[in-house]
Amino acid sequence: METLLLDSGDVDENARMADVVRAVEDAFEAYERGNAQMPPKSYIDLPQYNGDFRSMPSYLDAGDWDAAGVKWVNVHPDNPADHGLPTVLGTMIYSDPETAFPLAIMDGTTLTMKRTGAAAAVATDYLAVEDATSLGIVGAGVQSYTQLEAISEVRPIEEVVVSDLDEERIERFVDAFGDRFDVRSGSISEAGHCDVLSTVTPVEEPIVGPDDVGERTHVNAIGADAAGKHELADDLLVAATIVIDDHAQCTHSGEVNVPYAEGVLTDGDIYGEIGQLVVGDLAGRTDETGVTVFDSTGLAIQDVAAAHVVYEQARKNDAGYEFGMIDPGRQ
Repeated sequence: METLLLDSGDVDENARMADVVRAVEDAFEAYERGNAQMPPKSYIDLPQYNGDFRSMPSYLDAGDWDAAGVKWVNVHPDNPADHGLPTVLGTMIYSDPETAFPLAIMDGTTLTMKRTGAAAAVATDYLAVEDATSLGIVGAGVQSYTQLEAISEVRPIEEVVVSDLDEERIERFVDAFGDRFDVRSGSISEAGHCDVLSTVTPVEEPIVGPDDVGERTHVNAIGADAAGKHELADDLLVAATIVIDDHAQCTHSGEVNVPYAEGVLTDGDIYGEIGQLVVGDLAGRTDETGVTVFDSTGLAIQDVAAAHVVYEQARKNDAGYEFGMIDPGRQ
């Protein structure tokens, strides 16, 4: 039995977004029903390199399939300028739960972008207005691309407004999608007055206030992935219907972490977890719902779900490189 090695191109080609969105929704359901194991994300801080490592193991039973794996990922903000490397690098080990055999080792960077976009799409499907046709994006980095790719799977997006301080990044984004969508640059407020808004910045001082969003805008708060990060103003959060992916992670390192630590937000201000919407224990958007916020920190079960899609599709397409990492004769 051989292990499949999948590089970033293989992951990109075999992570069909519609399939990843469905798999991530299945993962949220499994987690909510208690059919998943996901220890807390662990961190190794490396201040001498202005970075950190994170390990994210999980197992989930989605009914028709089950899967296990671990992602080893980092955040090193100085990488692009100092080393010509991405800020985030990841490696995913995807294993057979029955035997623990490593079925695949795959690029986790592309996988992370895909599953993060997919999580926002799941939340958008439950919390955005049904006839949403416009998407605003604050932050035109690499994650912005999969936000649009994924959200357009669940809503008929036509207009896209992207806001970023870097005009070159906006130009690259427009060039990438201008033939499929009506894409233009705009202010944060213009982006926020779209039907759906995704914020994908690393800021620690809020940049989106209550006047920057529409009365029924759904916001996917993606950028906060460490303690101290904070994209949305406190008064916006207090007034919104807040849905989180995981209580422990969100209160430690998600969009709500700063106001939660300061006592501005409490558990009573959090409507629920996304899994509760998926299984039907909580209602999604209703006619009375105003601004909604999805606090997405990124869960290990999402990585395993996305890796499942990639592995199964890669096998069908004869993609990747097989190698004998384990010698079955040595027991």
